[in-house]
Amino acid sequence: MAQERLTLRKIRELLRLKEEAGLSNRAIARACKISNSTVGEYLRRAQQADLHWPLPEGMGDDELYQKMFPENARPVEAERPLPDWETIRQELKKKGVTLKLLWIEYRDKHPAGYQYTQFCEYYRRWAKAQSPTGRFPHRGGEVMEVDYAGLSLTLVNPEIGETRRAPVFVATLPASDYVYAEVQPSQELCHWINGHLRAFSFFGGIPKILRPDNPKTAVKSPNYYEPDLNPTYQELAEYYQVAVLPARVRKPRDKGNVENGVQNVERWVLAPLRNRTFFSLAEANRAIQPLIEALNQKEMPHLGKSRRQLFQEVDQPELRPLPEKLHQFATWKTVRVNIDYHVAFEKHFYSVPHTLIHQEVQIKASERMVEVFHKGKQVALHPRNPLPGRFSTRAEHMPSNHRFILELDAEWLLKQAEAIGPQVCLYLQSLMQSRPFPEQAYRSCLGVLSLARKYPNPLVETACERTLQAHLLSYKELKVELEALARRWPASTQPLVHENIRGETYYD
Repeated sequence: MAQERLTLRKIRELLRLKEEAGLSNRAIARACKISNSTVGEYLRRAQQADLHWPLPEGMGDDELYQKMFPENARPVEAERPLPDWETIRQELKKKGVTLKLLWIEYRDKHPAGYQYTQFCEYYRRWAKAQSPTGRFPHRGGEVMEVDYAGLSLTLVNPEIGETRRAPVFVATLPASDYVYAEVQPSQELCHWINGHLRAFSFFGGIPKILRPDNPKTAVKSPNYYEPDLNPTYQELAEYYQVAVLPARVRKPRDKGNVENGVQNVERWVLAPLRNRTFFSLAEANRAIQPLIEALNQKEMPHLGKSRRQLFQEVDQPELRPLPEKLHQFATWKTVRVNIDYHVAFEKHFYSVPHTLIHQEVQIKASERMVEVFHKGKQVALHPRNPLPGRFSTRAEHMPSNHRFILELDAEWLLKQAEAIGPQVCLYLQSLMQSRPFPEQAYRSCLGVLSLARKYPNPLVETACERTLQAHLLSYKELKVELEALARRWPASTQPLVHENIRGETYYD
């Protein structure tokens, strides 16, 4: 036997050059780029098989090879029964069913049937023949594929006559090809998330895996091994305990069922409505619902069943139940804390602890609340406020000096004055009453209290009484009076007041 195994095309060329062109073995070897001994071996085998050029009409490659290499011909196997491979594929969609189990059941019916390895090989060949790209069975209730249709519907604003295109969200359960679709205002994140929630309600349960494409609403940074999901989409997945496995970029066959579902929605739902004009989303969704129902009820010729029948048999029993409380949509945003320890969301400002100034935090905004997280830990919680340019500030987020100003009011000021003496308290009351608004006198009151820390209480009491009688209601007037009294006050009665002097009570 020649050492080189030639292709059937080259064998034909070898015979043609020998008998039609009349070349020598060496010339044929050079032309076909093979060895001289290989040419001789193949010509000898052709002569033994009584093969000449041109070959008999209709002779195929398999027949030619068997004639030249009869020792390699496979023995004819006795015919053994084969199962219905379509039934095998449908059974594989059921939870817990494996090829091994189906082979055992097959051997129980046909003891002389194929062994397990050959059984699996025949099934793989059949599945590959059904789809040249390979078709892998989907288990019931395991995956939900989602996408937007290429076609859209026309919506007209009845008030101003403005026309816009409304996208159509499509979700499919691959095991049964059961389809859900809805018309949305746009492909923004909130509509993308809410489309999932309504699809879960339509199917009546939760799958184990979500398989979207790679839109920004789902995937921030596409990566086959570790895709970076949008935080809001990730939160949805964690709430419903599902895995998000996006399709590979520019690989639509990774989610072929929803691609097929989109095509069916376009053909059987959107195309029949192409000449209709809708004036609201509700009207458009009411129009597509019966067409979606008809699509799901339509019998699939290759299976002899409708999508709804397959859904009830394969998917519905395996879907996990819906939680009692539906997921609440929330928007995430990464921002940096401003110098005033506030962060902005939709032009409203929310406070965070002042120690986080200039640091990066994540905002989670739901319909009613705004949460702020730093390194995964919640650091602030506010009711959501739609008023732009306003501030929502919590006292515990402020530094101590700012908190002091925030807590400053008339009650606190008068309480401090009472500790000094009745005349000081009366002076502060008169000071606040002399202004159109009491808050306008708060700084003057703080000045009076600061003077009380520099002079003895009796001296401050006297100064307040005199200036009050003279209707001199201001910090500056009181300070002038105090300085004048201090100069006339006997030195022996004036205690030396200084923050670094301990005082006579220190040693008591």
